[in-house]
Amino acid sequence: MMLGTLKIREVFARLRQTHRKALIPFVMAGDPSLPATAQLIQALAGVGADCVEVGIPFSDPLADGPTIQRASSRALGTGVTPAAVLKMIARIKRRVAVPLILLSYWNPVVHYGSRRAACDPAPFLRDAARCGVSGLIVPDLPPDEADGLHDLGRRHGIATIFLAAPTSPAYRLRRIARASEGFIYYVSLTGTTGARRQLPPDWLHGVRELKLLTTKPVCVGFGISTPAHARAVGRVADGVIVGSALLNALEPFRNQRRRWLREAAAFLRGLRRAV
Repeated sequence: MMLGTLKIREVFARLRQTHRKALIPFVMAGDPSLPATAQLIQALAGVGADCVEVGIPFSDPLADGPTIQRASSRALGTGVTPAAVLKMIARIKRRVAVPLILLSYWNPVVHYGSRRAACDPAPFLRDAARCGVSGLIVPDLPPDEADGLHDLGRRHGIATIFLAAPTSPAYRLRRIARASEGFIYYVSLTGTTGARRQLPPDWLHGVRELKLLTTKPVCVGFGISTPAHARAVGRVADGVIVGSALLNALEPFRNQRRRWLREAAAFLRGLRRAV
């Protein structure tokens, strides 16, 4: 096992010792620009993020709601590519101590690099490891079809993180738990990402059921929007993932860089106090 996976494991081990929960914000690479994303990642790491999830923009993000779809579309409109995202991460990796976790749909992963490498995830994993990526989430790839990706991740020291959902039966949860490295991403609701006023009632049962099956950390995302949500999730899960609510808070200030960064820091501080 190499550096990236170990970095994530060390985060959760340290948090357990201090009885704290992981706070993992999501950002869309390239919205409004890659230099701005680099600044945002550093700002979030500086005010309490334990890991940062970095989205690679994609034209058909099936698991994402309107907020992340808009951010992805804007990033694609500026010409952002997976290779450019990796280069941005490489430029800041020595200035960001927390693990950086990529979220990418399967298509950009297997079509990364030259045409000769099409349908092969190896070049992407190799370059991601070189650039300082610690983990990878592929929301449209179930663990049943991911043996090759999992093996490549282990070879390159990148944690492959899989999604569990309220609709996952016990046998699926066991499979997901065995395949996941670093942590397990529990989706709090059925449907797409997006800020919510209330979390659905069945997430609590699902997280507790999953934690009976594994000792790996379980982090909850999709719909977490307020400090109260984060506090409730943090009482049961090992970490809280926040994406759409953060992007919603930042969207009005995309053209005001300093205000944009201040709003991001203020938003995350509010969640940090809750967990």
